[in-house]
Amino acid sequence: MPPRPSIPLALTQGDPAGIGPDITLAAWLRRGELELPPFLFLGDPAVLAARASQLGLNVPLKQADPADACDIFQDALPVLSIDAGTTVVAGEPHVKTAQATIAAIEMGVSLSMGGKTSAIVTNPIAKSVLYDAGFGFPGHTEFLADLAMRATGKPVMPVMLLAGPKLRAIPVTIHIPLKDVPQALTSDLIAETCRITDHDLRTRFGIAKPRLAVAGLNPHAGENGALGKEDDEIVRPAIDILRTEGIDAFGPLPADTMFHDDARRRYDVAICMYHDQALIPAKALGFDDSVNVTLGLPFVRTSPDHGTAFGIAGKGIAKETSLVAALKLARDISSKTGNNH
Repeated sequence: MPPRPSIPLALTQGDPAGIGPDITLAAWLRRGELELPPFLFLGDPAVLAARASQLGLNVPLKQADPADACDIFQDALPVLSIDAGTTVVAGEPHVKTAQATIAAIEMGVSLSMGGKTSAIVTNPIAKSVLYDAGFGFPGHTEFLADLAMRATGKPVMPVMLLAGPKLRAIPVTIHIPLKDVPQALTSDLIAETCRITDHDLRTRFGIAKPRLAVAGLNPHAGENGALGKEDDEIVRPAIDILRTEGIDAFGPLPADTMFHDDARRRYDVAICMYHDQALIPAKALGFDDSVNVTLGLPFVRTSPDHGTAFGIAGKGIAKETSLVAALKLARDISSKTGNNH
């Protein structure tokens, strides 16, 4: 059994109309069976109570702060209260809840940066709801990077890692249209993404010499320029730079042959050029138990690798598997990086 931490993880509410409350409740109910690390829920206890009633679950809730959450966790789900802003109906997102969703993320970062929680685990958000409230970031990852920069005064480059039992994959470009990828892709961006990846795989995942398999942008990695010049002019120079720095990066590789069983044994992480090139194999190989990890931040952040799933919220069919994996991975990483005091 893993040693019991003395400070909890911070778990944000996500969009309260989605499945975040469902999977939070389900995970807490299995805390002993799954040997879950203690977590402090940042959100509205009224939402949790209503969802538990709707799902027929008996989950005692108790107001808490980071100092007493670990002691409370075995007997009740500890909650640091943030008012949702309106009555929440499962499956019916509302713009009035956006500020509470944002506040929970900000609180989680503040607690983790201050050493009061060992890491932040984020339940899924609905970006469209936040956009309607004036949210100025493409997604969770970019918002977390901005919060880190505001806290430290230093620029932060976040790197999205999808970590599953069969594959780790990173998209170099993330939430941009596919038509904009070739213009956004640069050798510097690829190289810096790989540097952050190499550093965090060493320090946070305990991999002594990470092997980075770098995908090409075009079919067949450009086929020597016949199917596009980006692989020779942008991707390959980045790999050459990385190898001179002692980073074990190799490629560019044809993406269509990178993800079968034998190929995956040859590397520790796949560096992909755009969102779906990374997320399609990651989700195909581990949809229920992959975890979204943000590398490059001055705190540990993980998240379930799925969305809000409004269509099944409150129906008792949402799986908590990915949240459980995110909680355990946050515990494991923070224990390696010294954040688990």
